[in-house]
Amino acid sequence: MKEIESINKPSRSPTLKTIKMVEDTLQNMDDSITSIAELKRHLPKQVNHSTLKTILEYLEESNKIAVSIKGITWIHNGNERLNKAISRDTEL
Repeated sequence: MKEIESINKPSRSPTLKTIKMVEDTLQNMDDSITSIAELKRHLPKQVNHSTLKTILEYLEESNKIAVSIKGITWIHNGNERLNKAISRDTEL
């Protein structure tokens, strides 16, 4: 009976506050590549492992991070001037 309850029980989604906390932490880390364990140590609040994995999947799908064998890297660039220069193929 417990197996059926766990299958039918909806999984909890991360809150926007938690997603923003992970984003901000990744953006402001000193290292360019980090592991999940290192990220967990830098987060201001503890985050459930499965919740963190869900957030990382979302960030990767939205092209904000790159995940490789070496670790996680923040790749999103919010600088509009730089994005325009890149799109015009302008040399910097």
